[in-house]
Amino acid sequence: NIAMAAQMTDAHRRFLQVLMSHGIMEGSEARKLHRRCCEIHKVYYAHDKLDDFISTINSHLQPLFMQIRKGMSEGDGRAHYALVNLAETEITKMASDYTENELELFRKTMDLIILSENGFASSTDILNLADQLKTKKMKKKEAEQVLKVFVEDKWLSERNGEYTLHTRCIIEMEQYILSNYQDVARKCNICHSLAIQSQVCESCGTGMHLPCVRKYFRAQTEPRCPQCNDVWSCDIP
Repeated sequence: NIAMAAQMTDAHRRFLQVLMSHGIMEGSEARKLHRRCCEIHKVYYAHDKLDDFISTINSHLQPLFMQIRKGMSEGDGRAHYALVNLAETEITKMASDYTENELELFRKTMDLIILSENGFASSTDILNLADQLKTKKMKKKEAEQVLKVFVEDKWLSERNGEYTLHTRCIIEMEQYILSNYQDVARKCNICHSLAIQSQVCESCGTGMHLPCVRKYFRAQTEPRCPQCNDVWSCDIP
């Protein structure tokens, strides 16, 4: 334990504090932060050792049931790092920040997004749920405010009135979603992480993130499913 404790430096502590205050950080930002923390605390810095640096922090977070996890933005395929609490299911963790009917709206929004064809739910469909809540009905204006907060808190992302799960939400809730939506939730065939916005093979149901589709088929003249080898019928993004 003493040997393990010795590995954790002030550079690691500073990195963790900054990540905690952000909740999630894009890969290039995390790399800059890694460098800055090492320079400030005069700790050996190697530009390609960020993942090692993080696993040192993770070994110390283990007894606290926390972990820094790496995930991917489904929009552009960029890496992100998020601090995840492993001790409680994510929905119960959200319970300390939101009221019961706000949580119910979030759950119902999540249903719409996960059960949709493309991983998005329209604001109209979400707002129509507001007066059907079992806990306590919400006015549309109120629901609009709550959605805004979910976006600010990085649980949802919004684009032109369409909502999807934020990268932070996917990283944090992967296990919850895979176990609660077993029939529909799928992992990407390429990167093996949860895929909400994905393309699906019509023949065998294999799913892939859009950035993974782009990367995988880049070199192929005739795109074929990596699983069943049938022609990939979706348009390559």
